[in-house]
This record gives sequence, C-alpha cells and structure tokens, in this order.
Amino acid sequence: MADAATGAFTPTLRLGVTGLSRAGKTIFITALVHNLLTGGRMPGFTPLAEGRFIGARLAEYPDATIPRFTYEQHLDALTGKHPAWPEGTRRISQLRIVLKFQSRNWYSSLRGPSTLNLDIVDYPGEWLLDLPLLGLSFAEWSAEALERARRPGSGKEATPFLDQLAAIDPLAEANDPDAERLATAFTDYLRRSREHGALSTLPPGRFLLPGDLEGSPALTFAPLPAPSHTPRSTSLYAMLEHRFEAYKAQVVRPFFRDHFARLDRQIVLVDTLRALNAGPAAVADLETALTSVLSCFRQGETNPLLRPFARRIDRILFAATKADHVHHTSHDRLQAILNRLVSNATKRARFAGTDTRSMALAGIRATHEGSISEGGQTLNAIVGTPIEGEKLDGMTYDGKTEIALFPGDLPERPDSLFEDGNPVALNFLRFTPPQELDRNASGDVVLPHIRFDRALDYLVGDWLA
Repeated sequence: MADAATGAFTPTLRLGVTGLSRAGKTIFITALVHNLLTGGRMPGFTPLAEGRFIGARLAEYPDATIPRFTYEQHLDALTGKHPAWPEGTRRISQLRIVLKFQSRNWYSSLRGPSTLNLDIVDYPGEWLLDLPLLGLSFAEWSAEALERARRPGSGKEATPFLDQLAAIDPLAEANDPDAERLATAFTDYLRRSREHGALSTLPPGRFLLPGDLEGSPALTFAPLPAPSHTPRSTSLYAMLEHRFEAYKAQVVRPFFRDHFARLDRQIVLVDTLRALNAGPAAVADLETALTSVLSCFRQGETNPLLRPFARRIDRILFAATKADHVHHTSHDRLQAILNRLVSNATKRARFAGTDTRSMALAGIRATHEGSISEGGQTLNAIVGTPIEGEKLDGMTYDGKTEIALFPGDLPERPDSLFEDGNPVALNFLRFTPPQELDRNASGDVVLPHIRFDRALDYLVGDWLA
C-alpha cells in the first residue's frame, strides 16, 4: 500500500539486479545508471533510438533507512587516472533514477512528457542463496549441508569442520564455546568453498558477509547430524536449532519481505565462464544454486488492480556476463550454455506466466577483438590488459601490458558440460577496465558494452512506450 501511495502520480518500476558472487552486479548497475544519465551509445534501447527518451536524473530514494548505491565512487574507480574495477557488493543498497520520455501513446503524449521512477536494489550474491532456507527445517538443512561437506570433492575444504564436528556431542549440555568453535569452523569451510568456485554450499550467506551481525547468536550455529531421539531443550542441538530458526525469522524473512518480494522485474547475472573453467562439478553446482534461488521468486503476471497488494516479477532476464572474455563468434554458444543452466527455472517461470529471455552481455567491455597466427592458422582473439598478478602458462602479468589471447572454443553441445571429463579448455583471465575511453558531444565518458542496450530495452523499454 505504501508503494502504491508513493507511486500514485509517478509510476515506479522496481528492478532487482541479482546474481551470485562475482557475477558483476556492481558493474552492471554503474553502467545502467551512467548510460541513462548520459544517453550513452545504446542503439538497441528503443526509446533512445526512436528519439523519445528525453533524459534522466538521480533522485532521493524514499526509504531513508537503506544505504545509497555509491554510483559516483564506482564510476570514479572505472574512469579515473588508473582505472580499476570497484569493490563488489558487501551490503544492501538502493538508488532511484527518474526517467523522462515522450510516450508513443497518442493520448498520453497530449499531456506532454511522461516520467517513470526506476528503483534499483543491489545486495550481496551470498544473501541470495539464503532464500531457499525459508522452506527448510534445521534437520533438513543440516542433512543437506553435511551431505555436501562429505562429498569426495569437498574433502580439502570440509575436513577441518568435519573433524571439529566429530569431537562434539550434539546431545550434550549447550554452551557457547562449543557453538562458537563449530560456527567458526563451518564459516571457514564456506569461505574456502567459495574460493574454489562452489556456490550451492554457501548458505547461510551472512556467515561470509555478516555486516552488523558479526558475532551475534543469530550467526553462531552450524549443521548437526540428526539425533536418534528428541533432544533435551538444554542440549547443544536444541540451541543451534533455535539459532537457525532465529536466523530465518530475523534476517532472511525480513530481507525477502522488504526487498525481494517487492520486485517487478529481475535480471539474474551469471558468471558462466568461471564455472566452465572449473569443470563439470562446478557447472552442475551452479545449476543447482540457480534453480534453488529462482524457485523463491514471486513470478507471474499481476492484475493491475491487485498490484498495490501483491507485486510479482513479470519479466526475468538471464545474462551470461563477461561476454567480452570470449570472441563474438562464441556468444551464441555461451547463451546456449546459459539456457541449459537455467532450463528448469525457465520452465517454472513460464508456467507461472513470467516472460523470460537469455543473452550474453558485458556491462562494460574490457577487451576488443583481433586475431593471432599460430601454426599457420589464424585464430580469433581478444585483446586486453590482464589484471596485475594474473597467471597463464607460467607467465605472471604486470597489469600494464596489453596482450592478444585466444580464449578457446566453447562446446557446441551444452549437455557435454555435465558429463564426466575434463574442464572446458578456456584461457580465462581477468582484464583491467578499458584504459582509454571515448567521450560524447557533451564531454561525458562513453562506456563500451556488449548487448547492454538490448538488456535495458527488455527490462524497461515497455514501460517507456
């Protein structure tokens, strides 16, 4: 009702920019805001291409309790004397941008230019993985978490935690030192899993990015094996079960209610190439994580009369980020791989009445294309400057030298990624932001991109018609 009241005179579209860790959320939002404010080179953005987009400005966000997305600082990092990627998302933030446009509708155009409030909500990818916990009991979550920790591929990361768990009696009298030791060992296991590319093992997400909750009882628990009989109310098992339920009630559910359940449109950013580099297990893990998270979306068309009471996501865009890390001839294959990863989630969304689309994109393009000759053969290459410390074939890069790189070929058949075998042979490096940027007639920096305009048109274009 509050949303409806504030949007009585100017309609408001709430866009969720979500994605798992390191998928490029901060870069996408910075590029989105900058391109709208400066009217960037976006021929695929229909309102701009048709000359109906008048301009945009930043506005005060109505919820004063949520930190503002620091767009200006992120843009300075990308366009300064020594361009660098801004820090990733570590807390929830928000931004409102007001768009002014001329409607195509003859009746609306008689009243002059129209306006739309575009509200953008950003939050850590780790928090996204907490949403499936709302449908699990402590016993169910513990069983799943321990099963993952005991898988053969998790041995190195999980062994210290499992050793700590073996030394604890869950039915013994509860005490804080035991709970803290278990929680610390479990958090270390989650952190090591993230470093090695595992995603579905990460929840609870606040364990990795606790913020103001660091050290609180709500973040001091760990999975325990199911007891053979009902534990006493004073046992360690009962204590950790209570804390798990408190975590859901006081941390996860308010986040879902206040932010996630109020979205109208959704873009899901996926770092597909990183998973491909790690092999079939990482690809399967990414599919599991995406499917479980997307099952929590409130999807489907909303009756305009009921929209003030029950908002639903009516469009979802799945985006394979870092498309600039492969040659454009591989973009169709990258999109096909993404379609395979989100196939289960897409079927569920369409059944609920939500429109979906997939594409490969780069919010800010860090490379350009070229070719190299090797063994009498000409190979499609990407050209860019690897970040300092990046390594490939025994060479460590200094962050200043531009190179031409053949990134490798993506498989023609996406299903092959889930089969036992070797990882896809990709030469995957992280590149610095573009070091030299063009400027438009007004002197504003132009951020190069790949299909960013088409993504924006799909997410917002119909509201500017």
